[in-house]
Amino acid sequence: MPPSLPILDRKIRFALVGCGRIAKNHIEALAKHAERAEIVAVCDTRPEALPAAAAATGAAGFASLDALLAGSDADIVVLATPSGLHPQQAIAVARAGRHVLSEKPMATKFDEGMAMVRACRDAGVKLFVVKQNRLNATVQLVKQAIEQGRFGRIFLSTVNVFWTRPQSYYDAAPWRGRWDLDGGAFMNQASHYVDLLDWLVGPVDSVHAYTATLDRDIEAEDTGVMSVRLRHGGLGSINVTMLTYPQNLEGSITILGEKGSVKIGGTAVNKIEHWAFADQRPEDEAVKTASYALGDGGSVYGPGHPLYYDNVIKTLRGEASAEVDGYEGLRSLEILIAAYRSARDGQRVGLPLVF
Repeated sequence: MPPSLPILDRKIRFALVGCGRIAKNHIEALAKHAERAEIVAVCDTRPEALPAAAAATGAAGFASLDALLAGSDADIVVLATPSGLHPQQAIAVARAGRHVLSEKPMATKFDEGMAMVRACRDAGVKLFVVKQNRLNATVQLVKQAIEQGRFGRIFLSTVNVFWTRPQSYYDAAPWRGRWDLDGGAFMNQASHYVDLLDWLVGPVDSVHAYTATLDRDIEAEDTGVMSVRLRHGGLGSINVTMLTYPQNLEGSITILGEKGSVKIGGTAVNKIEHWAFADQRPEDEAVKTASYALGDGGSVYGPGHPLYYDNVIKTLRGEASAEVDGYEGLRSLEILIAAYRSARDGQRVGLPLVF
């Protein structure tokens, strides 16, 4: 049986499965909510990664998911594992009566993403999908302006993700760049940006995409372009590459409407570079302070993980509803699968997908 909700009489117990590159963000985010949440278990199949994660969290370490589910009392299990493993792991967690939090993308295949949603629904547990960029102050201001109708009709929306991932990045983890476990630049690095386009100006009506593997020794693409027609009639484009010289250059979204135009840029939508509307409002002053610096080493993650966890914790405490559940996670996954199908078949692909 899943933990009865709401959980109010104690801290919510989290388990972290996968102690690689992104795990640090989850550990640090949960540490900021120590009065309401704790990490009670960590899991990794790599013997060099598990002790470090256990030491960093003070949590019990497990070498397999089955062992963690049998030996811990976690309420919710965080999946920070290779993307292609999320479905089978989420289903196992749900059947064990625990809630699930999946890193992006929730799956690399649409039918497997739907299987995750069904398994959690049938088990009566919640499924959360990490989309922390939605909570960045820069993005929140744009969302507010859209909801207020300040753009009028939105004509064109453009996303650029011009980053770099050297061959050593892919070589360091054999699952990276594989179709079954990771996908390419669209599915992995640009997943959040596809979500932002759909969340801000969607839903998407149809997709036409090209992908190419130009300079990395991987199965999937290192570069791609996607044209989209939006349900409201506007157009959009997403341009992605992991070949930018010599370092990450830009992660941006530009929205052009009849009464306003905005660009959030910087390396990872962390700077409001343009903000112009026909109507000036007092809240526009917030634009001056919304931009933020990224972490050392050119981090592209931004400050959204602690904010995202706040919503997860509040949801399990009965104080809020999930902002990004499994159904929301399926929306951007469907667009990504449509793009890959379009690139494969050389034709426009309409949404929703037909199987």
